[in-house]
Amino acid sequence: MAATTTGKRDKTHYLYIAVIVAVVLGIAVGFAAPGVAVELKPIGTGFVNLIKMMISPIIFCTIVLGIGSVRKAAKVGAVGGIALLYFTAMSMVALAIGLVVGNIIDPGTGLAVTDSVAATGHEQVDAEAKDTVEFLLGIIPTTFVSAFTGGEVLQTLLIALLSGFALQAMGDAGQPILRGVEHIQRLVFRVLAMIMWAAPVGAFGAIAAVTGSAGLDALKSLAVLMLGFYITCVLFVFLVLGALLRMVAGLNILTLFKYLGREFLLILSTSSSESALPRLIAKMEHLGISKPVVGITVPTGYSFNLDGTMIYMTMASLFVADAMGTPMSIGEQIPLLLFLFVASKGAAGVTGAGLATLAGGLQSHKPALVDGIGLIVGIDRFMSEARALTNFAGNAVATVLIGTWTKEIDRTRVDEVLSGRAPFDERTLLDDGHGGAAPEGAKVPLQKGGSEKEGAAV
Repeated sequence: MAATTTGKRDKTHYLYIAVIVAVVLGIAVGFAAPGVAVELKPIGTGFVNLIKMMISPIIFCTIVLGIGSVRKAAKVGAVGGIALLYFTAMSMVALAIGLVVGNIIDPGTGLAVTDSVAATGHEQVDAEAKDTVEFLLGIIPTTFVSAFTGGEVLQTLLIALLSGFALQAMGDAGQPILRGVEHIQRLVFRVLAMIMWAAPVGAFGAIAAVTGSAGLDALKSLAVLMLGFYITCVLFVFLVLGALLRMVAGLNILTLFKYLGREFLLILSTSSSESALPRLIAKMEHLGISKPVVGITVPTGYSFNLDGTMIYMTMASLFVADAMGTPMSIGEQIPLLLFLFVASKGAAGVTGAGLATLAGGLQSHKPALVDGIGLIVGIDRFMSEARALTNFAGNAVATVLIGTWTKEIDRTRVDEVLSGRAPFDERTLLDDGHGGAAPEGAKVPLQKGGSEKEGAAV
């Protein structure tokens, strides 16, 4: 059990103290030697890429084990349907909140768009961004294994779902395969735990590069937009998501965030919510939410539940329109934002999706505004911190809510974990006593989280 690994777990406290120190040093180097700091960017990129290479196998193992352990396929379909409905609703709420705040603070007035700024804006239009139809077709991988080699999360999700349902249909004959997948999952999580020891180095490189490239001038001139965006994200997370979590699951959002504190620190230091995706899967399962709910909700949410990105696109669109001297009426704002809502799904896999999606959406819907994108390029990486943190918070809360609605959550386990009585095992990122496979000879893998499974052996 996790409780027996206290010695190993204590060592990781020093790791995350080192991350905090690395962030401070990175900021200092960024201001003191901007030229040198920018050259450190590959260090941060390399660390994030190390984590990203683990995402596909973790998602595959998690979903296959989850679906293979239940006998009713309709249960998985219900989870997916509820998740998509919730993601759509919350995206609309995020857009609405960004719309209100953006119209109140009116931050873009008075800024000038020069030729160089306009050129920078046009450079952000990503030629690789896909429209919605291409995005949907892109979910289907070229081959069964290309989903893993291509790094496409939704392609991995599709292959994992098909494999899980196939094993489910195989019944007892599929149990040896499930046990094999469980061993692979343990290997993958152990590799991830090893990679995490490089977090301080990655955090130093990422933060130094961001600070060095933006500098104080960009921060001062665009502080109103940044501050307004940060405040809006905080209000959304604590008022909207916090109220939902309290009403539906009866949990305090601060308690949940304390449990996920290391993941928030990792995102803050790397400016990428994907860096915490594997750990979010592991921690949500440890919390007491069933594997099918975690395996479907978290990966899907990383493409469809981007609350922070929705707020960003709303406020940035209004900012750019004001800066261009062509403020939009409400009648113009709503169609543009609905268009960006759809466009964000088509660019879910694009690197730097926030800025790239905004530029691509404006290019398609209101091309005259693309010139103004150059105004926010300098601070986009600082705003991406808040985007990533908000997206992560939204997906963590969504997993708990959907687990509650589908009755796939062990409330006793939740209380034990959040109170600290059942600590997360940082050494393996897995808990042998929760959500794993059944002992040798058992019919169905043991699944403590969620409702009781048919035929489960305890």
